[in-house]
Amino acid sequence: MSSVLIIDDESAIQDVLEGILGDEGYQVHVANDGMEGLRLLKRYPIDIVFLDVWLPGKGGIDVLVEIKAIWPEVEVIIISGHATVETAVKAIKLGAYDYLEKPLDLERVLTLARNSIQLEILKRENAALRKGQFLEDEMIGNTEEMQKIREIVAQSAPSDSRVMILGENGTGKELVARMIHSRSNRSSRPFVEVNCAAIPENLIESELFGHEKGAFTNAVARRRGKFELADGGTLFLDEVADMALEAQAKMLRAIQEMSFERVGGEEQLHVDVRIISATNRNITREIERGNFREDLYFRLNVIPISVPSLRERRDDLPTLIDYFHKKLSDDNDAPTLRFTDEAMNLLMEYPWPGNIRELKNFIERVSILVDEAEVTEETARYYLGETESRPSKSSLYHEYEGMKLSEAKDLFEKRMVERCLEENGFNISKTAQAMGVYPSNLHGKIRKYKIEIRK
Repeated sequence: MSSVLIIDDESAIQDVLEGILGDEGYQVHVANDGMEGLRLLKRYPIDIVFLDVWLPGKGGIDVLVEIKAIWPEVEVIIISGHATVETAVKAIKLGAYDYLEKPLDLERVLTLARNSIQLEILKRENAALRKGQFLEDEMIGNTEEMQKIREIVAQSAPSDSRVMILGENGTGKELVARMIHSRSNRSSRPFVEVNCAAIPENLIESELFGHEKGAFTNAVARRRGKFELADGGTLFLDEVADMALEAQAKMLRAIQEMSFERVGGEEQLHVDVRIISATNRNITREIERGNFREDLYFRLNVIPISVPSLRERRDDLPTLIDYFHKKLSDDNDAPTLRFTDEAMNLLMEYPWPGNIRELKNFIERVSILVDEAEVTEETARYYLGETESRPSKSSLYHEYEGMKLSEAKDLFEKRMVERCLEENGFNISKTAQAMGVYPSNLHGKIRKYKIEIRK
């Protein structure tokens, strides 16, 4: 439910806006002047403000300036019965979303409310994209373990139950969390991530709950925390077992009551947030060692999901290799990355300590740096980092050992024709042009080497 604040000293305007917006499902707050409006903004998470220009005490333009300075993500719609072009232009330049004249056009009121909410959602999505994180859009794999995860995601997503995702680094815990959010009733609202391991212990509370101006050194302005930013959506607590014990106590209270105070603040703020947490630690052992609160664990671990390591789902390896290769090449028709039987056996036996993340990096290196028609075991071992010696050029031609020159030339020519045909979609004209031969010449080689043409 989106939240709207009406700041206007006319009771008739308040009643009209509160009625029409309330009927559309918005949660509506009302203030009679700018100071009261600012107090409500401190207390509640607000998405849209309808702000009158002419207010007693602090004027509407001054209130607009303060709102955009402290809550830049909040959209402000200016309303006035004494509209001038200069006032409208000034308001827009100061960050207002739009300008309404009295008497109000109620259809335009609803249109602006809907559009401003969509703009806020787009801004949050763009901010997430600007982080530059590599996020896969689906879970790849058909093993029993992956099918089980899909089933749990499908069953748990529509609810608001808290989920705890367990698994080693690089297994795709964040991907599972995003899948749950995208399939939930909160999918149009924010997905806010907190990496508990990356935030200094003395800043984790401020990061989660926000802070008031002057709460600590360098707190030069009020700041919303992740709980407020995630209101109506999902808060993802990544590496939650790394959270300091003091912050765990405040987290427990916030989850129980869905309310909290900013650091340095006294007002209780109320939110509606779904919590998904994840950790790579053995959390039972962390509880036994006194590093994690058992009562917080029981609050978070309503629906547990265990993401298997790549070692536990080796049968998915060929599918994952093909997926990453095609994704990285930006070409769904790219030929399959081929490994010799020995190289594939090596990959199947490799422990993959970095899991899916390590596999993606390996495929990216091989796709860019290797020119072999097939990746050999020696080459695969080198790019896995298991040997410091780069494969020698002669090793690329191990399959020609013991052949006469004429036999080696024929085998090389056959390999080259096969590869060029694949790269050009088995189009004879394109392949001949790429190889610098006549189509009739290429047809002769295809017949000579009995190469199958796939369409």
